[in-house]
Amino acid sequence: MITTEPEADPFDAHRRLLFATAYRMLGTVGDAEDIVQDTWLAWSKADRSEVRHPKAYLVRTVTNLSLNRLTSARATREEYVGPWLPEPLLTAPDVAREHERAEEVSMAMLVVLESLTPVERVVFVLREAFGYSHAEIAGFLHRPEPTVRQIAHRARKHVADRRTVHDTDAARREEVTARFLSACAGGDLNAVLELLAPDVTAWSDGGGKVSSARRPLYGADHVGRFLIGVTAKAVRDAAGTLPVPAPAVINGELGIRILAGDIPVGAITYDLDDGLMRNLRFHVNPDKLSGLRRRDDRDTDR
Repeated sequence: MITTEPEADPFDAHRRLLFATAYRMLGTVGDAEDIVQDTWLAWSKADRSEVRHPKAYLVRTVTNLSLNRLTSARATREEYVGPWLPEPLLTAPDVAREHERAEEVSMAMLVVLESLTPVERVVFVLREAFGYSHAEIAGFLHRPEPTVRQIAHRARKHVADRRTVHDTDAARREEVTARFLSACAGGDLNAVLELLAPDVTAWSDGGGKVSSARRPLYGADHVGRFLIGVTAKAVRDAAGTLPVPAPAVINGELGIRILAGDIPVGAITYDLDDGLMRNLRFHVNPDKLSGLRRRDDRDTDR
């Protein structure tokens, strides 16, 4: 007797794609997971006999749920305490070796996407990150194809105007990260300053939940002294487990993950230009660190 295994449920087969899509659209791990869960609920209630293309149905559902979430999130973020940064996400080490994939999910790219309108962001992600045609996107959004083409053109130009080219040399980034960790641990201000671009900017996202700079810091001296001060304060305030920073691939690039035991308490991401650190981002809001936990069912692959 010949037996065959049951076919995999399309939702399970595309779960990673759905999370990757929602995360790029929203920039938040928790919201992306909620969207995936809501998509599963819609899928579980759907009349499967009416669904000719399950993948398209699932992506369309994620797209529209994300668009609704983005629209409502804009008002919430206007009341956010201090700078708002996208949530950091651990990614597979191989992502860092593939420039195109790393660029798509990099923290720098997510920050630029924050400047788009919700519909521009959704169209840009579907078109540029996942390669959907204008006609397919028009079907997802129930909008005329010429309108989608205009939105895509506008979003692409907006991103191109704000995107800057950064150093992607993996070996250099590894060296800079190691030197940075050593300098901060040793309280060596001069060594830190050697690694910072003169016009470096630093943002701290604490969301009012933990102590952090409420405004961006500008210039190597200000940023360097802030780094040394934060490191010293962490040591003084440590109650029991001392937070330990270590290199980690975050959003497709080598960054720094900070753990207290096995609990993520922060992350540092940055851009690298000519071997110097620029655009430092301190992620310390405890509500936005779930993406720093290792999970087998979460990915940023297409």
